[in-house]
Amino acid sequence: MQRVTVTLDEELLADVDELMRERGYQNRSEAIRDLTRSGLQQVHEEAAPQAPCMGALVYVYDHAARELSKRLTRHSHAHHDLTLSTLHVHLNEQSCMEVALLKGQSDQLKRFAAEVTSSRSVRHGRLVLIPEE
Repeated sequence: MQRVTVTLDEELLADVDELMRERGYQNRSEAIRDLTRSGLQQVHEEAAPQAPCMGALVYVYDHAARELSKRLTRHSHAHHDLTLSTLHVHLNEQSCMEVALLKGQSDQLKRFAAEVTSSRSVRHGRLVLIPEE
């Protein structure tokens, strides 16, 4: 490992210190390493939209919403080549959560996630991408 010196303004340093407390980092170096990895991953995704990757799409929706289950199923079938597995959980009487494990090009996974999460009555949605190694 190499030591580097970085100058941060006080407000940014306070944000890093807050992140350390919230996530339980032992020191600033660990927090800054993780933030750097995350930022570099984002840059790589933007620079190489066809890069192969794995993904997890997590979303919560109102299962009683008219035709929503059918629409979500149609999205999944239309992109069957991207989906490895799906987990469906009943959260309560109104809400379901699904976790779709995906594999493909990052731009394809993002497009699929956008179609699902922008559907009416999908309340929450997030895609996590991991570069394929």
